Amino acid sequence: MATVREGTRSVLLVVDVQVGVMSQLWESAKVIENLSRAVAQARAQSVPIVWIRHTASYLPEGSPEWQLVPQLVPAEGEHVIDKDYNSAFEETTLDRVLAELGATHIVLGGAATSWCIRATAYGALDRGYDLTLIEDAHTTADMDAEDGSTIPAGSVIHELNVVMDWLSYPNRKSASAKLAEIDFAGLSDSA
Repeated sequence: MATVREGTRSVLLVVDVQVGVMSQLWESAKVIENLSRAVAQARAQSVPIVWIRHTASYLPEGSPEWQLVPQLVPAEGEHVIDKDYNSAFEETTLDRVLAELGATHIVLGGAATSWCIRATAYGALDRGYDLTLIEDAHTTADMDAEDGSTIPAGSVIHELNVVMDWLSYPNRKSASAKLAEIDFAGLSDSA
């Protein structure tokens, strides 16, 4: 069983909002706008923000594609963590940084829903954090299946939003909520 985090400290986790990622995804402009609003709201409520940045063959470190989108810029003192795997927890300092911040509740947004958002959400719950997925602040691309069918991006996003509301973990809370419904400071008590 996971170590359940005690306390009520929320952290906004923004995953892979990089130029080379967001340029390929469904409704990315809307998602970037919503993430910008989430960042502003978190900062206004003194909620820490942790930024995750992926490195891969198509996102070489330091390249223009690897950079965060220009609309989303970490403020001085906000953590930026680089990762090589889908989950932001695997072989990174994320768990340590969250512990230093006293985080017990992760508010999650970014890209891509089908891979890094899903893996990070499950990773957070497996590590004992409460989790709220921002319904309208994550995105992905259409998924082409091996049988030749295509799963539309909107369906993938909707499915994960539903799953986050239905998941059940002992002594942890999992939910999804539209950005307009989120009060970062009060999430740990209401998710």
